[in-house]
Amino acid sequence: MSDGNDNKNKPEPVIVRLDTGATNEAKSILYHAYRNEPTFQYLFDHRRAGYDQRVRATIRELIDLYFGLEQDAVGVMVDDTLVAVAFIGDPELRMNLADQLSWRIRMVLTTGFASTRRYLDYHEKIRNMLPQPLAHQLPLMGVNPKYQNRGYGRLLLKAVEKLCSENPRGSGLVLDTGNNRYLPFYESEGFRSLGKIRLGDFEDHVLFREVYPEEKAAAPAQN
Repeated sequence: MSDGNDNKNKPEPVIVRLDTGATNEAKSILYHAYRNEPTFQYLFDHRRAGYDQRVRATIRELIDLYFGLEQDAVGVMVDDTLVAVAFIGDPELRMNLADQLSWRIRMVLTTGFASTRRYLDYHEKIRNMLPQPLAHQLPLMGVNPKYQNRGYGRLLLKAVEKLCSENPRGSGLVLDTGNNRYLPFYESEGFRSLGKIRLGDFEDHVLFREVYPEEKAAAPAQN
């Protein structure tokens, strides 16, 4: 029986900005978030031996790339434990991974040519769907499985949107998912479809939500 003090004893989640010191924790969270996702299973061929290693290598190389390009990353801390992370691409980056030569070489060496080619093709299709004017991208986001279904994903997404609203050059936020069970969540957060990418026998959904810069949102309406 509850004594009425349960909520008082629950640690409060805290939003934090991440730097390279959080790399190992972020790798672990994102590996567990993505390894069973249809998009990664298709791109990195989960039926072939070494799938887990290819997922780990991809997560590592993407984190290193985004930190190296000084892109924003945020997380949710609960009782001194990092439980959720998100990496955000600046609206002016609109990165073409094919131009990232050193990243591409490392990917080929660690995930193989076929997986790297698939990932590059997939990333280019997303780039071609990006709206104008420019929008932020959310290439990596995940919640530690032990802490899922507690509202931390929604809290993290709100923090990402808040950060995007502080950038006057952005018009919104783009993300994608190949998991249909996430669509109601994103739709409830105001995301709409930009299109779909066919990957094998399923489709990856590319979604967009307008996120207005704070000063624009706060401006009074003009008659």
